[in-house]
Parts: sequence; structure tokens; C-alpha cells
Amino acid sequence: MATRSLSFFRVLLLFLTLSVRSNGQGVGINYGQIANNLPSPGRVAVLLRSLNITRVKLYDADPNVLFSFSNSQVDFMIGLGNEFLQNMSTDTTKAQSWIQQRLQPHISKTRITSIVVGNEIFKTNDHVLISSLLPAMKAVYSALVSLGLEKQVTVTSAHSLDMLQTSYPPSSGSFKEEFIPYLQPLLDFHSQIKSPFLINAYPFFAYKDSPKEISLEYALFQPNQGMVDSNTNLHYDNMLFAQVDALYSAIKTLGHTDVEVRISETGWPSKGEENEIGASPENAALYNGNLLRLVQERKGTPAKPSVPIDVYVFALFNENLKPGPISERNYGLFYPDGKPVYNVGLQGYLPDIIYSSSATTIKILNVWRAVMGLAVAGMILDMGVRMKMR
Repeated sequence: MATRSLSFFRVLLLFLTLSVRSNGQGVGINYGQIANNLPSPGRVAVLLRSLNITRVKLYDADPNVLFSFSNSQVDFMIGLGNEFLQNMSTDTTKAQSWIQQRLQPHISKTRITSIVVGNEIFKTNDHVLISSLLPAMKAVYSALVSLGLEKQVTVTSAHSLDMLQTSYPPSSGSFKEEFIPYLQPLLDFHSQIKSPFLINAYPFFAYKDSPKEISLEYALFQPNQGMVDSNTNLHYDNMLFAQVDALYSAIKTLGHTDVEVRISETGWPSKGEENEIGASPENAALYNGNLLRLVQERKGTPAKPSVPIDVYVFALFNENLKPGPISERNYGLFYPDGKPVYNVGLQGYLPDIIYSSSATTIKILNVWRAVMGLAVAGMILDMGVRMKMR
């Protein structure tokens, strides 16, 4: 039990450090709910508060979740599912109704900063659905304008890297030809309303499919030789940054350098099928731990060094009802009972905690408050010393 508590507080302190040093930007968490054993949203709110996580992405606009986070300091990205797009694209009143029912009842108390319209639409290869995306986004944006909320809530969509025809070297990134007629006006709209282009990027998939060509160290942000883009002479020491810059290059081919790329999903599974090479708790800990360190350091990609990467880690919990291979159910940082799946790893001493079935949560939060109290006291003392020195 002591080991579990130590892991919990290492994760806690890592997120605490990241949140403070990144000024609320740079890292968030995906809160998926495709499971039948997750804690209630109210309990999740306590967990995230204890971890000092202030940015959460949902895949819907679950009223129970949004209500549970009323009067919190958490910024939410809410999702508008693929199933709504076709109707909204042909009937703008449907978007108005969705906003009135799903967003308006909560926005006065819960901080909703973005609506993600659709998820990985281009991956479906459904051209009716793909052609519905932009009209649906415009309908949602118009509904926000009519309510005076367009500056408070941005409109965007999340995409898969499958939309790229070429990603190597990063400077040669390009979109698949069949998607360009849809992507050109989509990017024009992003530019017009100044919203980010979201990408779900998983170096795990590339490594799993080509473990002989791609080094594990390159995928996990571990020390490695890396690669040099022969067109730009830029050096890449990790795959995620290469993927992001490939997308920037593809966007540039369509005439835009004014659209920011943000990472709406990335992560590494702690378990997988026999043929899912690299899926393990050790690799997941390395990937997420190293990623969060880069966020903490406010690192940008080689092509965009002055733009710190903006990341939502996938995911908060393991989700036991997700379809697909074993890995799909094992991306979580936590088990549904709140125990860490693996040790993200942060140097420092943390006292052991004696667990009891009746008071686990109270003891965890009391120790957390004590840690926070010491940190705040230290900051105040330091400020006082500096003022005296002046």
C-alpha cells in the first residue's frame, strides 16, 4: 500500500508543478467515460482538484460532469459528437438548440472554453460526414455569436494524422489529395475565427507498426540520435514533435501560417495485445513522464520553437468498455478506483500513508493540503525575504 501512495503523490506533485509553472497552459487531460466502473463525476472533481489539473477535455457535454465542476477553476473543452453533424449542417436551428440545451445551462458556473465539433471525421472516409463538418462548425459558431459567446468559447475539431499523405521528413508534410477540397475552406475558417487546429497524435502507433525502422527511444523522448530534416537542417529527437511539424508543413501548403496546431490527444498504453509491441506500464510511464517534462519546460517543436506545445494527455482512466484491441482499454493514468496505473516518476521524498478503507480519501487530501500549505508558506516567506532585501 505504501508503494501505491508514493506513486499517487508522485503523479500529484508532477501535475502540481506543471500547472504552476505552465500558468494554466500547456497540459490537460482527456476524461473519457466508455466504462461501467468509473467513479462518479463528483468524486472525479475531487481527484482532479487534488492533482491541480485545470484543463479537461470531454467527448460530449455530459451535464452531470459539467454540474459537478460548477464553481471550479477547471477549463473544459466539450465535444459535439459526429452523429450531430449532418443535421446541423442542413439546419442551423439544430446547432442553436444544442447550444441552448448543452452549454447555456452550465456556462455561468462552469468554465467552458471550447466546443470540439466532431472527432477524427476524415478517418471515417465518409464523404457525406466529411462534407458536413465545416457547415456544422459554422452553425455552432453562428449560434455562439447570436448569444454573444464567440469570444468566450472557441469552435474547433479534432483530427487524426491519417489525413496526411506525407509526414517524412517533417518539412515535406502534405495532406491526402482527396481531403484538400474540404481542408482548404476548413483552414480558412480556422484562420478567420482564430481557433486552433487539433490533432490526435500517437507515436505508439507508428512504433508498433514499424519497430525495426523507428527506435523506441525516439518514440519515448529518450536520449537518441534522432534525425535531421534534409530540407531544413532541423534536428528532431522525438517523433511527436516531428508529427506536429509535418502537420504545420501540410497546413502551409494550403496557404496558412496563422493557424496554431494543438495536441488534443496523445498517450501510450500500459497493456496491449501480443502483437502491440511496446505497450507496457514502463513505456507508458516514460512517454507521459517525459512528455510532461517537456511541457513543463515550455518546449516548442524545431520548426516552431517559440510556440510551447499544448497537450491533452490521453487519458484520465482506463476505460473497460472501449472496443478494439486491449491497448484501447489501457491508456489511463489511473484505474477507476483512483490508484495510479504506473509511476510517472518525479524525484523527491514523500512520506508513506497508512491506508484504511473508511478514510482513504480524507487522509490523501489531508496530506495533500499539508504539502500545499508548506509550499504556499515557503512562497510567502521567500517573498518576504525579497522585500526586506529591497
